[in-house]
Amino acid sequence: MAEEGTTGRRGLHAPWRLEYLEALEARERASGPPAAGSGSFLLDAWRDPTSDRRNHVVYRDADGIILLNAFPYANGHLLVALGEARPTLLDYEPAQRAALWRLAELAADLLRRALEPQGVNIGINQGRAAGAGVPQHLHVHLVPRWNGDVNFIEVVGGVRVIPAALEAMAERFRTIVEEIKTANGA
Repeated sequence: MAEEGTTGRRGLHAPWRLEYLEALEARERASGPPAAGSGSFLLDAWRDPTSDRRNHVVYRDADGIILLNAFPYANGHLLVALGEARPTLLDYEPAQRAALWRLAELAADLLRRALEPQGVNIGINQGRAAGAGVPQHLHVHLVPRWNGDVNFIEVVGGVRVIPAALEAMAERFRTIVEEIKTANGA
């Protein structure tokens, strides 16, 4: 049955789909962390440091990686992931959560230094229902934002314009990483 919501959009009530959605979630939980070649680009990137340039990894340490999102919401959209794939934040030990947040802080600093955005959306989509594209490997999104960055092209055409190539953006971030390392005597 269709019903008009508060936004003026119509919604379709299909309560019989709940069983399907719950079964899908149970199968994902039972499958455990992704294995090599399972489709987790984050785990594949972590396991192959020789492909950092191709995978647009801009920073790597013993705990995890910072890389550009290949399908960004805005120029400079970064992802932060630990090397160990786990589906939820609380599946990680406190020290791992601290390492994830330390990497997210570094990513925020890279955005500030490289792009000087007017704002940054920082978020975690935990689980497929929350929008996680890789539900078995938790990761943090950092999306730089500017006033007016959503314009008529997106509103009218449903298309977001990303003006810089991923390779150029990755080089910009790598330059900042090297500057930070030099300043810290690394």
